[in-house]
Amino acid sequence: MAQGKNKQASRARKGGKKRVGDPFSKKEVFEVKAPSTFTVRNVGKTFVNKTSGTKIASDALKGRVFEANLADLQNSDELAYRKVKLIVDEVQGKQCLTNFYGLDFTRDMLCSLLRKWQTLIEAHIDVETKDNFKVRMFCIGFTAKRANQVKKTCYAKTSQIKQIRKTMMNILANEAQSNDLKGLVKVLIGTDINKRIVKECATIFPLQNVYVRKVKVIKRPKIDVAKLMELYKDAPEISTQAKPEEEGAKNALTAEIAK
Repeated sequence: MAQGKNKQASRARKGGKKRVGDPFSKKEVFEVKAPSTFTVRNVGKTFVNKTSGTKIASDALKGRVFEANLADLQNSDELAYRKVKLIVDEVQGKQCLTNFYGLDFTRDMLCSLLRKWQTLIEAHIDVETKDNFKVRMFCIGFTAKRANQVKKTCYAKTSQIKQIRKTMMNILANEAQSNDLKGLVKVLIGTDINKRIVKECATIFPLQNVYVRKVKVIKRPKIDVAKLMELYKDAPEISTQAKPEEEGAKNALTAEIAK
């Protein structure tokens, strides 16, 4: 093909490759804070593009969902099988204030519960809390052998499964309707609700390994900043002033200038 007819070949390349800058130079770091329901308040850090023009950094952060292990939030290794989801509702200074958004099991824990020779019973219910959060709760339980049982299996009848499922749903509904979201989270983190289900179902069929395995917030009311701040009342005040440098931390040059 002639040189004049090939447009691509005739074009001269102007300049070299486009210079790529460091993408993190355009970002800033925010701290993620957990509500007072949890023992450890610092969840971690998150990056976001700096405010430029109409794109505001705080708006980009609102609605972000973070997943943390409950063992880290409660300082207890016994709760390592649970994961918590937190959603950013408000940004103040360099801190993201979050609220509860969900609870789940780790896959290895869920798989370890599944065994032969027993019946798995599951129940789920959609219920509204006192402060108008609509949550979907999933409960799981397994049949257990009776005292002095010789038989290898412990299968429940369909009628018994229905009764147990109804009991589970009633207990979950009562707990959610009688608490706000903060109170419900405290109940779900603890083991009292599991023991209560086992106790009330004992007359139908003995149960073991009963857990509220998953919780999803499916509908949330309009964000009320005043109510959100109640979850952070006992948090230490954010200091914006720089701390004075300690004597031991001063280097030789700083010491000379001070003289």
